Amino acid sequence: MVPPGRKGPGHSLKRGGNQITEAGGAWMTGPEMAAARGGPGPTKRWVVGARPRTLPAAVVPVLVGTAAAHPLSPGLPTSYAALTHVVAPSLWDSTWWRALGALVVALALQVGTNYANDYSDGIRGTDDQRVGPVRLVASGLVSPQAVKRAAMLAFGIAGGVGVALAWATSWWVLAVGAACLAAGWFYTGGPRPYGYAGFGELFVFVFFGLVATVGTYYVQTLRLGGGLVLSASVAVGLLATALLLANNLRDIDTDLISGKRTLAARVGRRTAGWLYVACIVVPFIGVLGWGLLAATGAIADQHPVFAFLPLLALPLAIAPIRTVSGDATGRALLPVLAATGRLQLVFGALLAGAVWLWAT
Repeated sequence: MVPPGRKGPGHSLKRGGNQITEAGGAWMTGPEMAAARGGPGPTKRWVVGARPRTLPAAVVPVLVGTAAAHPLSPGLPTSYAALTHVVAPSLWDSTWWRALGALVVALALQVGTNYANDYSDGIRGTDDQRVGPVRLVASGLVSPQAVKRAAMLAFGIAGGVGVALAWATSWWVLAVGAACLAAGWFYTGGPRPYGYAGFGELFVFVFFGLVATVGTYYVQTLRLGGGLVLSASVAVGLLATALLLANNLRDIDTDLISGKRTLAARVGRRTAGWLYVACIVVPFIGVLGWGLLAATGAIADQHPVFAFLPLLALPLAIAPIRTVSGDATGRALLPVLAATGRLQLVFGALLAGAVWLWAT
């Protein structure tokens, strides 16, 4: 018996909220397909759902912010001094726990946002047809409510550690943290998700570039930072934006079908590709400019040669730029996401090293 609406091999339809796909002459729901393909086990599926390839976007701004902050006295607001000097003064006066706290917050926000995105896109049906890595809800590997609870747990961890950082620094940190949590949820959640309106890249640049880098610097120094910190945060934000563009470039066709109007879907494959290239190239241009200014003495730097360190990551940019600059679409763009994540992590580590040496 041929299911109604069949149009040939590989045809899919919806039934009872699940995607129905033809496989070897049989029609299976998302959960059945996942089982047939030998999907990831109970633990690994949560690791896959956390999207490890996107985690450099959380790690890099903390590395760079900490590198810039390390030579400065941590200090404490006067209102906390009496209590913190009685309760483990060495712990509260040191910056290491604040750096670690900032890292936990950043990672928890990233993972929470990934799970929230999986949940929201899954219940909307946006991920029913996709060419990228498996999604927990759309594949039927995990129930929507379980994924939502995982997102809330991750956001809760970020919030709890954020409260500790705010208590030790400034309560304004809570306002920034609340904005970060809202940005993570409403990316694809809520009645009007901004990711569906083409603003995802802008929010990633702001929150995983400017806010994360400057915020990490602030909780360790109680200062907002100077030109170098802000410039470094722009470079970090551009590479984080490139990571999202790599994802959205791959999904243009399926996003258009599902009504998800990302920036890449709005401007088209070619323009979005050039935006990706710009987000990769501009940080290197900025580093080159910094290095030349340091080498010529235009800016004070005891170790001018180290300003060029991030340029060592340039070879990692060649392959993804070449792929995106061509005509590749869909599955052919799958390697670009992983390559961009590697580039972001290596560039970020080298930039952190250069900033550390400059600040020493």
